[in-house]
Amino acid sequence: MSSQNTPSSSGTNLDPWYNNYAERAAGLSVSEVRALFAVASRPEVVSLAGGMPYVSALPRELVIDAMNRVMVEQGPVALQYGSGQGVPKLREHILEVMALEGIRGSVDDVVVTTGSQQALDLITKLFINPGDVILAEAPSYVGAIGVFRSYQADIEHVLMDDDGLIPDALREAIARVRASGRTIKFLYTIPNFHNPAGVTLSASRREEVLQICRSEGILVLEDNPYGLLYFDGPPPQSLRSTEDEGVIYLGSFSKTLAPGFRIGWAIAPHAIREKLVLAAESAILCPSSFSQLVISEYLETADWKGQINTFRGVYEERKNTMLSALTEYLPELSWTNPNGGFYVWLTLPDYLDTKQMLPRAVKELVAYTPGTAFYADGGGRNKIRLSYCYPTPDQIKLGIRRLTTVINGEIDLLETFHATGPLATIRTSPSFSAPPPDMD
Repeated sequence: MSSQNTPSSSGTNLDPWYNNYAERAAGLSVSEVRALFAVASRPEVVSLAGGMPYVSALPRELVIDAMNRVMVEQGPVALQYGSGQGVPKLREHILEVMALEGIRGSVDDVVVTTGSQQALDLITKLFINPGDVILAEAPSYVGAIGVFRSYQADIEHVLMDDDGLIPDALREAIARVRASGRTIKFLYTIPNFHNPAGVTLSASRREEVLQICRSEGILVLEDNPYGLLYFDGPPPQSLRSTEDEGVIYLGSFSKTLAPGFRIGWAIAPHAIREKLVLAAESAILCPSSFSQLVISEYLETADWKGQINTFRGVYEERKNTMLSALTEYLPELSWTNPNGGFYVWLTLPDYLDTKQMLPRAVKELVAYTPGTAFYADGGGRNKIRLSYCYPTPDQIKLGIRRLTTVINGEIDLLETFHATGPLATIRTSPSFSAPPPDMD
């Protein structure tokens, strides 16, 4: 072996191959969300962190029946390689699912992927050269930020409010990026029950956002894993429903069925779809035939719409429990009030740092996701994403009580060290409501 290829000639003590990695590997880092999963798995910790669906509400006997029928009737096919684009029958069912949001298309338009996360990765791979710009809401999905960084994209955030992405902020971001001479490849948006903000893009803004992107020649990547999980009423029709050629739509069964199947999909303009299939085949050859056939069988034989209604009821109850607990224990804070999905976005006083506060939270046996996970530029230091999808209502109440203890403790600590400094003038309101004793 030549000396130039030996690990001893480069690298570090921790990783002798460090200098051999491609430049894009520098974009790979452990996210706050991933780091939390080990903590959240401890039974004594109330996790308000991960966006895990409450799969216990799924009727297991129906899933087991679907698995059995697939193995009895289609076993050799289920255990074999399949099409890189996905099983045609499942793609037909996917069209039925998307029709609920106004999307029309043909079986050939749909590409099945290993979760919508893979579709996000493949599309980024197809479009991004190092230094290209992706426009994304501020905040944005942590998994998307990780993918974009891994392909060395520059992420330019666009401001949001309670009605979703702000069109004027989008115009400003486009002008700012183009004035710098950089190339915008697409706008990434989660219009329904946003992760992490919980807000929904209003109907009037949807049309305005599409008009802006249409006139500026910017592709839209619409990520919609939560759209069917509404509470009081469905969100406005999808962006893809009114714009075929300028929108790539991503969907998933992870939130409306179960993430363990790892089945998602993309529907894209024809030319993009062809490249997407080739990219998928290069990456994994084909998605799991077994998972696809089981989901297809389930959709064919079960009342899947009724099951989604069950999930809606479960999540609405838990959201209401969380908002009630926040109102009782942390009334001076502000938070979003989602009409669907999994998440509440909590804003703390701007002198608090939720990432630095996390070890104290873990000590108090509550976990959350700090806001910095959802910004590419280090923003969100005083924000917290709270997930109500997985813990029971009683656990949610307990978690918010523990979180109140954490926040009050952090404020008391800062006041001790800054009694005569800037904090003394910043904080003018009294302490948050003290929680009752922590009773398990």
